[in-house]
Amino acid sequence: MERPSSSVTLRVRYSETDQMGMAYHANYLVWFEVARTAFCESLGVTYRQWEERGVLLPAVEARCRYKRPVRYDDEITVECRLESLSFHTVSFRYRVTCQGALVAEGMTRHGICDPSGRLFKGENPFHAWLVERGA
Repeated sequence: MERPSSSVTLRVRYSETDQMGMAYHANYLVWFEVARTAFCESLGVTYRQWEERGVLLPAVEARCRYKRPVRYDDEITVECRLESLSFHTVSFRYRVTCQGALVAEGMTRHGICDPSGRLFKGENPFHAWLVERGA
């Protein structure tokens, strides 16, 4: 079964470029966050709603491999796909494309925590929600 995914389209803003005129490398993690937020919304619950329900998803690992640069005003698409899910963590995979060409790919892994920052013990609402959606 294919894992759930969603994508967002963004334009590279001038403030996101470096002195060489290319998108600054750290902005890719910001774009991953935008795509991850859209992923949750596409499945019917926003990040804010998860926080209100006492579920936090702190990042515990992040990676990005850059394939080619993008520049100011380029239109990019960031796809977010659920990679793996356990009772304690969730991982997402990302692909960034521009005009159909692969620009970057990466991943993030997040702990599934309660408001005190502790991992949920056993079943938790975020895990159950994703399983219900075929994750």
